[in-house]
Amino acid sequence: MQPKHFRYSEQEGVATIRLDRPERLNALTFESYAELRDAFSTLHSRASVRAIVLTGTGRAFCSGGDVKDIIGRLFDVPEADLFAFTRMTCDLIENMRRCEKPVVAALNGTTCGAGAVMAAAADVRVAADTAKIAYLFTKVGLSGADMGAAWLLPRIVGLGRASELLMLGDFVSAQRAYEIGLYNEVCKPEELEARALEWARKLAAGPTMGMAVTKRMLNAEASMTLGEAMAAEGWIQAECMKHPDYREGYRASTEKRAPNFANVKVTP
Repeated sequence: MQPKHFRYSEQEGVATIRLDRPERLNALTFESYAELRDAFSTLHSRASVRAIVLTGTGRAFCSGGDVKDIIGRLFDVPEADLFAFTRMTCDLIENMRRCEKPVVAALNGTTCGAGAVMAAAADVRVAADTAKIAYLFTKVGLSGADMGAAWLLPRIVGLGRASELLMLGDFVSAQRAYEIGLYNEVCKPEELEARALEWARKLAAGPTMGMAVTKRMLNAEASMTLGEAMAAEGWIQAECMKHPDYREGYRASTEKRAPNFANVKVTP
């Protein structure tokens, strides 16, 4: 992984993607959208990575698409080019959800537009108490249903709160975001990196298949009936019981120790 538009590091099974355009509040360009999209696709099958932290540098997590580099260049372009761009932004979010590794968004500051949707696409959101957030698409004459926001938000905060966030487009304080369930944790800015890493390491210590299947089923069961969900969960749990992680969990329980899923060997 040698990205050009963000910083990447890997340690003890945790990959960190750090947006790094602080002078532009980590605004995204055409190129950084594409590179992030491809990065989450790559991390899906990267064996050395068991969890991912997504964060930003400076005063912002991400302020969305760059006004100069993207928005100004999209006026008067052919319809096919316009759709290619919006589809690419959706592909980024879809790849985040389809990446079967837990993703922790560490929201270090201002989070809006595409940045707010990336935060929603993460599995866990840990925020500095300065990290205000806005789904401000309607503020600029667009739909609040952008990059999957209308699919993601109702599942996190409920339909009423999602309607409020997406229709008004107003900034919400970190405390308010925590109260409505959008943030999992709020902390002091100086504590953010440590808290996000603690979440990521706990998730990375979980069973590989169990974590992957949990995320997969959270995505899939949104469109299932109760009967379909029961059938799917019955089948997939039986598959998990055949995985070596389940035997390690049993041994750890009987030996009164913590399970070591990271070192479980899986026979191809």
